[in-house]
Amino acid sequence: MSIPIGVSIPFVQHLGFTLERFENGISELHYSPLPEHLNSFDITHGGAVMTLLDVVMATAARSAEPEMGIVTIEMKTSFMQPAKTASGEHLVAKGLLLHRTKTMAFTEGKVYDAAGKLCAHSTGTFKYVKRNASASAQISTD
Repeated sequence: MSIPIGVSIPFVQHLGFTLERFENGISELHYSPLPEHLNSFDITHGGAVMTLLDVVMATAARSAEPEMGIVTIEMKTSFMQPAKTASGEHLVAKGLLLHRTKTMAFTEGKVYDAAGKLCAHSTGTFKYVKRNASASAQISTD
């Protein structure tokens, strides 16, 4: 399954993120962690949560400039509580483009558990980059 953001990201496909919103500097992803994505406390591994935050912030930035690629320059994450899910539940990540220049995007992302409680918050800076020909060919028109 491909995340419909116009590019193929094998690691994101492996984790199973789904894109629910991608417009006007706003994005939303859903993620149902698998048992192999949990830590020794049986909760979603912090690295998986940080990847979710990275992707939701990047998609928020890309939604304002979809034909461009984007790379992470820096991000800061704070964990408020464990990102727990039960069978059939998913985490919800929301990304927001706070400010952009021609080449940079400043974003924030939040991850909520199935009960709507805030689990993690992140801010990130991203750089817009031109796509090469092979990556441009992957951009969907959906």
